[in-house]
Amino acid sequence: MKSVAVVLLNYNGLHWLKKFLGEIVKNSPEADVVLIDNFSKDESVAWFKSQYPQLQCIELKENLGYAGGYNAGLKQIKNPYYALLNTDLRVSKNWLPPLLKEFESQNNTAILQPHILDQNKTSHFEYAGAAGGYLDRFGFPFCRGRILRTIEEDQGQYDQTQEVFWASGACFLIRNDIFWKLGGFDATFFAHQEEIDLCWRAFNLGYQVKAVGSVKVYHVGGGTLAPSSMKVYLNHRNSLFMLVKNLPKNNQLYILLIRLLLDGLIGFSYLLSLKPRYTWAIIRAHISFYKYLHTMKQKSKGSPRKSHYFLIKSILYQYFVKRVLTFSRLDKKI
Repeated sequence: MKSVAVVLLNYNGLHWLKKFLGEIVKNSPEADVVLIDNFSKDESVAWFKSQYPQLQCIELKENLGYAGGYNAGLKQIKNPYYALLNTDLRVSKNWLPPLLKEFESQNNTAILQPHILDQNKTSHFEYAGAAGGYLDRFGFPFCRGRILRTIEEDQGQYDQTQEVFWASGACFLIRNDIFWKLGGFDATFFAHQEEIDLCWRAFNLGYQVKAVGSVKVYHVGGGTLAPSSMKVYLNHRNSLFMLVKNLPKNNQLYILLIRLLLDGLIGFSYLLSLKPRYTWAIIRAHISFYKYLHTMKQKSKGSPRKSHYFLIKSILYQYFVKRVLTFSRLDKKI
């Protein structure tokens, strides 16, 4: 058994497996490559077994989403490190050694992310993770290299290894023992922001998340779940779940009330943009949030909660009012 398992979670991703898996196997000689199949209906599993009979394939009996799928599959993988990859992602040569070296030299580092660039525009960062992520006070995520919908060109400006708040689920590494110490992903999330929740829980326990700029990978983005009202629903619902689970108790109610109000304004903007399905998705997200509110409170009962989780007060204010479009220009003293 090798020190790291490169683990891909697949759902009807035959196209992406054919496009990128060969390069992943070739460029990851340090790893055992494993496929977890989330009950695909296409020919993914048959193709994988015929082309890579020497590799492990874990077949799930239902689609458990990103969070539940990884939880179920990773229980069968014993390597000391997990490298979780989306199937629509291309890795470069020698991408793993710098990440493994960082783990070996920094015992308190629990999670690592390479820089994620756009496969379709390789000079630029990709939306899902870029050069590592942060939160504002109200739980809105942003990244070095990507603020809301503005994406920067990668000019090496973030190449230094840097502690960040969250790593992207498109591609990140985590220590096996810490993943299970944290209880894995929260399966209630199904998909979206479960990795931020995981990183937040790691932060609350005193572990570090870092982005390693010497390693670049290339993500198609939206390849595994294209933009849709379902995506809007999951993002807004899961963000609220995450706040209930991780916010410090002394100002949780205030933050949640402001966040609910901001969600309402976002929903109204979708109406003005003639996207009523997205508005309805936010309404459904809030209904589901109230339905599961007690469950989320119980999950995090007694867990430590640090107060300095956010980098800035409001990314929406800086972006839409102050017109700050790049990470380096953010006023991080707010």
